[in-house]
Amino acid sequence: MNIKSLTTAVELNMLQRESFSYFMHETNEENGLVVDKSAPDWPASIAAVGLAFAAYPITVERDFIGREAAVRRALKILRFFRNSPQGPESDASGHHGFYYHFLDMQTGRRIWRCEYSTISCT
Repeated sequence: MNIKSLTTAVELNMLQRESFSYFMHETNEENGLVVDKSAPDWPASIAAVGLAFAAYPITVERDFIGREAAVRRALKILRFFRNSPQGPESDASGHHGFYYHFLDMQTGRRIWRCEYSTISCT
C-alpha cells in the first residue's frame, strides 16, 4: 500500500468514526430514538433511527463499537417500536406498521402533525 492509499484509508476511517459518533451522542439511552439533528429540543426522526440501526453492524465490523453494545442498542430500538403506541390517535407513534416521521425523543409519540414516513419502516 502506498502513502497516498494509506492516507486515504486513515482519513476514511476517521470520517466514518466521526460520523458514527453522532449516533453515540444523539441517541436516547432509554428508548433508542435518535434526534433528527443536533439542535435544542429537536425531535427524533424515524429516518435517523433507521440510519443508526443500519450503522450498528458496520461499526462492529470496523471496531468502533463492540458487538454486545451494538446488539443492546439494536434491541432497544426494536423493543421500543414493538411496544410503542399504535393506532389512529393523533399522538400514537405509528399505525399499521408505519411510523410518524418525527417523534418526541422521550415518549416516542408523534409531534408536529407530521405524516407517516415511508423512509424507514420497521
